[in-house]
Amino acid sequence: MAVQTQKERSELSDRKMTAAAVQLLVERGLAGTTLAAIGELAGYSRGLVTHRFGSKAGLLAHVHDTVAADWLEHVNSTVGNATGITALQRVADALYQFINDEPAELRAMYLLRYASIDVSADYSANVARVNRAHVVALKRWIQQGQSAGEVDPGLDPEVAALVFASTVDGLLYRWLVDPGLPVQAVHAAIRHETARALRPPPNRA
Repeated sequence: MAVQTQKERSELSDRKMTAAAVQLLVERGLAGTTLAAIGELAGYSRGLVTHRFGSKAGLLAHVHDTVAADWLEHVNSTVGNATGITALQRVADALYQFINDEPAELRAMYLLRYASIDVSADYSANVARVNRAHVVALKRWIQQGQSAGEVDPGLDPEVAALVFASTVDGLLYRWLVDPGLPVQAVHAAIRHETARALRPPPNRA
């Protein structure tokens, strides 16, 4: 059996502690997600958790950024080389797939995101950074669609990006509050309405 390097051991412990934090966030919420509980569930000491992340705030920031990176990688992989309407529809597809495939990670990430509006949340800058990156990507795809003549040139790309992002966030909020939400039907409606809202008027097509 090959001996693990220090880097490999660190990466393994990071994955285990992140997974433990996600599980605790879903099962116990923010208050119940303590460094001691994370260490116990992951099979490490609280001292190692504290050494690695410094504080609970540092750990929560790490969890948010890790899950957000997974989400953005999934989005980019799903969008591929698409632009304009197709790109945004594929973002909706990626969200639908993530809800089905990684519900615990998504629930944990959005619990952290919504809690970041609390003035005591030390990781709010992490959430704001991811939000900006998401809007920048959406804006770029919309602008590319306008250049290709597929998206209404009269639309403000940033406003359209913010409207789409807000729609997605709204769906996630409602799904988190009510897991029985008809996500598949809402996903189909978002795809349809995105095309309708972005498509050029007939006299500009």
